[in-house]
Amino acid sequence: MEIHLNRVDYIQVGVTSQKTMRLLPAVGKKATQKVAVADHDGVLTCFGMKKGEAVPVFKTLPGQKITRLDLGGAAGTPQEKIFVCSGSQVRGFTKKGKQFLTFEANLTESINAMHVSGADLFVCASYIYNHYCDCKDQDYYLSGDKINDITCLSSENLTRFVPILACQDRVLRVLRGSELAYDIEVPGPPSLLELYNKDGGEEILYGTTDGKIGLVHIGESSASTKWEIDNDKKKGGILCIDTYDIVDDGVNDLLVGRDDGTVEVYGFDSASEPTLRFEHVLSESITSIQGGCVGKETYDEILTTTYTGWVTGLTTEPQKAEAGPGDEIRMSKEVQSKVEALRSELEQLQVKVLQGREQYQQTSQSSTAVSAVPVFSINDKFTLCQDDASYTLMLEVQTAIDNLLLQSDVPIDLLDVDKNSAVVSFSECDSEQPNGNFLLATYRCQANTTRLELKVRSIEGQYGTLQAYITPRLQPKTCQVRQYQIKPLSLHQRTHSIDQERPMNRLSLVGQFSFAEIHSWVVFCLPEVPEKTPAGESIAFYFHNTFLGTQLEATYCKGEGHFKSDNISTISILSDVLSKEATKRKINLNVSYDINDDSVSHTLKMIHPKLEYQLMLARKVQLIDALKELQVHEGTADFLIPEYRNILDESNNLLVEYKKQPAHLERLYGMITDLFIDKFKFKGQNVKTKVSSLLEILDNYDLNSLLDFFNEA
Repeated sequence: MEIHLNRVDYIQVGVTSQKTMRLLPAVGKKATQKVAVADHDGVLTCFGMKKGEAVPVFKTLPGQKITRLDLGGAAGTPQEKIFVCSGSQVRGFTKKGKQFLTFEANLTESINAMHVSGADLFVCASYIYNHYCDCKDQDYYLSGDKINDITCLSSENLTRFVPILACQDRVLRVLRGSELAYDIEVPGPPSLLELYNKDGGEEILYGTTDGKIGLVHIGESSASTKWEIDNDKKKGGILCIDTYDIVDDGVNDLLVGRDDGTVEVYGFDSASEPTLRFEHVLSESITSIQGGCVGKETYDEILTTTYTGWVTGLTTEPQKAEAGPGDEIRMSKEVQSKVEALRSELEQLQVKVLQGREQYQQTSQSSTAVSAVPVFSINDKFTLCQDDASYTLMLEVQTAIDNLLLQSDVPIDLLDVDKNSAVVSFSECDSEQPNGNFLLATYRCQANTTRLELKVRSIEGQYGTLQAYITPRLQPKTCQVRQYQIKPLSLHQRTHSIDQERPMNRLSLVGQFSFAEIHSWVVFCLPEVPEKTPAGESIAFYFHNTFLGTQLEATYCKGEGHFKSDNISTISILSDVLSKEATKRKINLNVSYDINDDSVSHTLKMIHPKLEYQLMLARKVQLIDALKELQVHEGTADFLIPEYRNILDESNNLLVEYKKQPAHLERLYGMITDLFIDKFKFKGQNVKTKVSSLLEILDNYDLNSLLDFFNEA
């Protein structure tokens, strides 16, 4: 069944955080609902719609940035009390705007997730979870990794409240009091949790930062996954989810907002499997989404809030009338007054802009006026994308971006992004200089671009900093710098377990170092490791390489560390970096290796399909021009063998793919060369003179001759 929704913009507030907009319960059946939305200026705004106009119910004074908003109320009554958290403080307001609660949680960090249920308040700040009942301390839990969201289940089948934490290490932690009951592994770092049924039940929805969605059934001692939606189309990460029957078929649909501005509606078929029914793209990330009735009675709609504070509805109410030739269309009084209001608002804005310009001209020529740097906020995300082993840098600014300068002191490749319409130009770099640059690229953005997405791929073993200088279209010209660390093992990603059957190389370190010191070294080397030193005596982390599929296990405690990997180059990089870090702190290390020769041929066999595919692609691309010339000369391609005809038919796709993966072959050659050098480095031999022979073999690639060369060298 098709859904037709039309976009309506209601109001704009300040910059918003995730989950800071809710619809208050309707007073009557199908009556319009009031909207509560909170922003970074610390303002809580509640408004309703009357005759197509947004009418404020109340607005609080500015203050500290509001990070979450939730609705609550006594059990069994309408949930219409509004709770907001800013810093470590939670405040409560009635639906009329009267403040009835100020509660100071006395946490050292700001609250970043909150859930209200009756007299119970659940809050989380970075690694800490606290449960209060009637503002009195009840439970406390310290998580092993950052907590991104919290929700709480209560149903007849569960004996007590069940708080569930969404943690950055790809785990949902289910608590019992102040203890961990059990945890649930999910396919990506979960960014939010939502109850599937708002009236209770034991099912929760989760969304991940890499765009996957799932439904989990929570039991007393274990959980089961009902379904998962993969992110095959490489859309943005999930920022908000709601359930609401927008299709009007008696079954709640799934409403999803993503950080690339996509709004999706999933319906459920007879087998209760989700299917995509509707999709709409807004120009900035969706921070909150709700289903309800806002603009006009009896018309359902999806209400969204975007990063820059636009409250936008996608409504089932028709917004335009169709007319045939010669038909007359009469505007209703409501529409006429709307048009008049918009016209007068436009005129007022134009006058304001002219006055502002004149004032700016006067002050810029004045000798006494002081220039102030305009403050603007940036929403940025630097994440490793598992599918193509590249990093995605997402930058979003509250005003239009003029240009962006990327600077890197390590070799990285910029990859093509379809969504990116900015014009890129490269500057020459002198990487030989001390502190020299390997990359200087400028992106000039088109008018009204507030969001930019870039892709870069790093080389493992080369580490440093990527810096982004963001200049928005503001006067006076101002710029903000953001820094992103490229780690030595930057293409590794956390995983829940590894295959112990593979041939493994071992690296062991023993020395006078503390648990915190070795943990800080591991944080320096590998992505997705929590910065806080884990609780307990020792810890084990598992990783897999997103580019090659090799794996790594890191186990360490005070005074010793053990690292196992089936890729000898990973061990070599770790050994170099950890020795360097220990030397910096004047710590004496005893380093021992256990090298498994079978691991080298195992890694070469893992590289083989990728290398074969890239060589085939390069060969086909080389042939395209010659084949096209033959086709033009002969006037037909029928005389060519099927393989060549196929290359001609697929030529556009082949060129696009080849362009998308610059230096892919060089990358694979580099990895094989490193593997060759590292294999003999651990045997105390320098084989750099034989690298030219290795490259000759790679040019006429055959897996068996390559394995023989590695064994005979």
